[in-house]
Amino acid sequence: MELDDAYANAAYIPGADTYPDKWTQAAATFRARAMCELDLAYGEGPRHRIDLFHPPRLSKGLVIFVHGGYWLRFDKSFWSHLATGPLAHGWTVAMPSYDLCPDVRIPDIRRQIMAAIGFVALRVPGPVRLVGHSAGGQLVAMASVPTPGARWQDRLERTVPISPVADLAPLMQTSMNADLELDASQAAMESPVHQPQPKCPVTVWVGAQERPVFLQQAAALAMAWQCEKIVAANKHHFDVIEELAEPESALTQAVLA
Repeated sequence: MELDDAYANAAYIPGADTYPDKWTQAAATFRARAMCELDLAYGEGPRHRIDLFHPPRLSKGLVIFVHGGYWLRFDKSFWSHLATGPLAHGWTVAMPSYDLCPDVRIPDIRRQIMAAIGFVALRVPGPVRLVGHSAGGQLVAMASVPTPGARWQDRLERTVPISPVADLAPLMQTSMNADLELDASQAAMESPVHQPQPKCPVTVWVGAQERPVFLQQAAALAMAWQCEKIVAANKHHFDVIEELAEPESALTQAVLA
């Protein structure tokens, strides 16, 4: 369809097909040596599971990472190693899986992420930071919008959407919409650019070498919410998240600022 190429990340990243295996191996190696609780159930579905990684000392608070994949692919098991940065600074890190389209719709996934955050916030005291990548960026941005009954939002200190899909309307012009099944009303409802600004500080993060639409999406969210935007030099859509595995990286520092 008209915008398929615009949102095609892998086609423009050298060696893109090697990244999932690299992520899987790094994540498995990390879990083998980490202090963690795996597959905690936050809901009834088989994918309603969350991994919790603990620092070796009293936790300073909770960082929740929500993965991307256009709401169509991946799960928590690919990303465990990205907990390295926050853990090194004494933060507990949680990573949820969620159901995927076309089995569910994006509003269902948003509600699952809200449930996952509420579940883990009851287990881990202290301030909360949200970080998510791509579709996960959309999900953490939406989770940050003031929501009645989300008591954990009183503890939310910062949100970092990385390369977020902040306006879902263009996705209706991609082949993905056969599975996403977005219409104009739902796209507007699930687009952070059309939602009230969160009460916590927000930093939008995007790679300088990403597809133009992702740079535009990041700029649109930063403008809508009048928040900070960082364009990371020499980073594309797949490696822009890797600095979360580095304790002293600019991205880790942005999450924990």
